[in-house]
Amino acid sequence: MTTIAPEQVNSIVWNQHQDPFEILGSHLVDQNGKNVWAVRAYLPNASAAWVVLPEQRIEYPMQSVHHPHFFECTIEISELSNYQLKIKEGEHERVIYDPYAFRSPHLTDFDLHLFTEGNHHRIYEKLGAHSTEIDGVKGVYFAVWAPNARNVSVLGDFNEWDGRKHQMRKGATGVWELFIPEIAIGAHYKYEIKNWEGHIYEKSDPYGFQQEPRPKTASIVTDLNSYEWQDETWLEKRRHTDPLTQPVSVYEVHLGSWLQASSAEPARLPNGETEPVVIAAELNPGARFLTYRELAARLIPYVKDLGYTHIELLPIAEHPFDGSWGYQVTGYYAPTSRFGSPEDFMYFVDQCHQNDIGVIVDWVPGHFPKDGHGLAFFDGTHLYEHADPRKGEHKEWGTLVFNYNRNEVRNFLVANALFWFDKYHIDGIRVDAVASMLYLDYCRKDGEWLPNQYGGRENLEAADFLRQVNHLIFSYFPGVVSVAEESTSWPMVSWPTYTGGLGFNLKWNMGWMHDMLDYFSMDPWFRQFHQNNVTFSMWYNHSENFMLALSHDEVVHGKSNIIGKMPGDTWQKCANVRSLFAYMFAHPGKKTMFMSMEFGQWSEWNVWADLEWHLLQHEPHEQLKTFFKELNHLYRSEPALYTQDFAKEGFEWIDCSDNRHSVVSFIRRDKDTEDFLVVVCNFTPQPHSHYRVGVPEKGFYTELFNSDSRQYGGSNMGNLGGKWTDDWSMHNHPYSLDLCLPPLGVLMLKLDRETTAKALYS
Repeated sequence: MTTIAPEQVNSIVWNQHQDPFEILGSHLVDQNGKNVWAVRAYLPNASAAWVVLPEQRIEYPMQSVHHPHFFECTIEISELSNYQLKIKEGEHERVIYDPYAFRSPHLTDFDLHLFTEGNHHRIYEKLGAHSTEIDGVKGVYFAVWAPNARNVSVLGDFNEWDGRKHQMRKGATGVWELFIPEIAIGAHYKYEIKNWEGHIYEKSDPYGFQQEPRPKTASIVTDLNSYEWQDETWLEKRRHTDPLTQPVSVYEVHLGSWLQASSAEPARLPNGETEPVVIAAELNPGARFLTYRELAARLIPYVKDLGYTHIELLPIAEHPFDGSWGYQVTGYYAPTSRFGSPEDFMYFVDQCHQNDIGVIVDWVPGHFPKDGHGLAFFDGTHLYEHADPRKGEHKEWGTLVFNYNRNEVRNFLVANALFWFDKYHIDGIRVDAVASMLYLDYCRKDGEWLPNQYGGRENLEAADFLRQVNHLIFSYFPGVVSVAEESTSWPMVSWPTYTGGLGFNLKWNMGWMHDMLDYFSMDPWFRQFHQNNVTFSMWYNHSENFMLALSHDEVVHGKSNIIGKMPGDTWQKCANVRSLFAYMFAHPGKKTMFMSMEFGQWSEWNVWADLEWHLLQHEPHEQLKTFFKELNHLYRSEPALYTQDFAKEGFEWIDCSDNRHSVVSFIRRDKDTEDFLVVVCNFTPQPHSHYRVGVPEKGFYTELFNSDSRQYGGSNMGNLGGKWTDDWSMHNHPYSLDLCLPPLGVLMLKLDRETTAKALYS
């Protein structure tokens, strides 16, 4: 005797029921005055089915009801739990646990309340795919937010990618969920989402922890808690450290084009075993990417030897197109599978920390691509993006803009930032294209944008979102960095949120970058007329916590690489590069430079190939690499160069007005001692002898660094290791040094107090 109407059966068969648990699974029903259990199952492709009670070793045959693949039986038993279904499909039989027997929701009401409020900071532990155990049965719990969908199903390699087999249940907040028993780590899946017109969208999991290597797009069930971290010492030290008073020298890297390997060469694990690798078809024939573990073995020692404090990774969240450099993200919670698994990326970060190197990740919360498997039009509506293209689309980039005014979207992004710190132990984020988020008219013509509620061009929702993100990052993870790539005059970007700032603790100094590249690209004779390019940055230096960055953006799209921007012959080009970076490291602010600059690559960065490592067989390039190695080590060893980057007491001009010689000189002071450095920069190829510079204290000044040293490829002009002061007042200082300024050279000198004391007071 059937206990169900044909209309109910059809709603399941046609995948039109938003709560299949109301029909499928076990239900206590009245039959002829008795309470019996009715068990119903929709089993496409099945010709027969039985309910199996494993403990009693009893099988109950099920009958087809209103549809050849919809089965039902009734069982007279007091309690029914952990039953199984035996299914016959052709000549094959299999036994499974019924997904619709597990009714308890995984998300609590409090979880859903926080999510709809935009304040569930660990929502990634609830939404997505999570291996778990319910009533002693292991499986995977799936949950996805798609409030406007008519129906959602789980597709996977465990159900032949058939959306009829695992239909999900919709909750009151638009979260669909289902526990599927007996699925293991490594299962591939997607969500089949139907809108109210019946159109089907196959989507990767927005909260998925891993995706298939491109061009495939399925998500992969992954356990992020199995890796055993070994970086407790690093994390504890970081927690008690203020990065603003520490040396920060960042090596910016695109992992896919730093170094590649032959596709004929297998990737090897630390234990000597080989692992499958991803062949990058778009690259040079026969080339493949290095894996995260191979990069750990090769990139980390290289960076450590050169003395950088941090590695900054261009976006490593999953993205479909190599040519986007990672900035068009589809898998915000998944490290790209181009280089290996999530555990492999954990290993990479762990190895960085064990070698005293921090990891900064580029993060892209400003826009996302239109790829069909991604966030665009996710549930058949404009869910993550604005519906109006005047707010929801970057036409110049061909991408969509997040709707920061929607709590659940904001929660998705806020939790994502915290996720990378929590699960992957990263030490900072660099937020991409902040200006595009802050201004509603960014790259839009009149009539192509909508003003805010006050009639202005500022995106108030985006500003509030950034404040929320930064406030939470520093609350949960003290000692990390949050860097804004922001190129406008928006005030207080790197000020704390409690003062009204956006809450970043560093901001890229785009003005300094443009001024210095313009200055160094001109013939040295003309530099005397552009002294302001060198000095202007100090007028506004204390308005923000600046990071001086010469990034990937400066070596692409016809701009030439850094060495190619410089005037003169090869010697002068190399000397100009040394002069630029020596001035950069002496100037207040933290430092970032892109890979390939350290050895003077001539060609622009090419994302499809690796760097021109063969140049290091030529002496000028090897000497330039030596220059950066020693510059980094000097920077890290002299607190005067980093402890007061953002305090007025840390910098003092000696003379910034000698434009006739294109020379500037200044003092950098340490915060905790009386130590200071005297820096003198000559930005022309004309050397100057007997060039006098005022200094505040009497004594012997050691020449700590000379960018014109022979070992760097310079002319080796200098001051024989140091100079004694003369009792000759200069530049408002009681003493002065008579110096030899090398061509296109930067000198850094330091008062040797011990030598001075012995000579003056012995």
